[in-house]
Amino acid sequence: MANRLHLVFGGELIDPSTTKFKDVENIDIVGIFPNYQAAYDAWKAAAQRTVDDAHTRYFIAHLHRLREEGVEASITDALDI
Repeated sequence: MANRLHLVFGGELIDPSTTKFKDVENIDIVGIFPNYQAAYDAWKAAAQRTVDDAHTRYFIAHLHRLREEGVEASITDALDI
């Protein structure tokens, strides 16, 4: 079974209604995880640590879904990974 990597990251946003970071130099990289459940658990722990700060948000990025810009389909689509 192929790994479906997930990146968990977060930081302070300019406005809580957007996803624009206030300072991209200080983004908290929680880690890269081999499956969604592990990423979700890490995301939840990070989000709970900052629950009192409305401007801080954490996200899960599905690295296996990244595509090259300008390319209609990526090699990962062809390999179904």
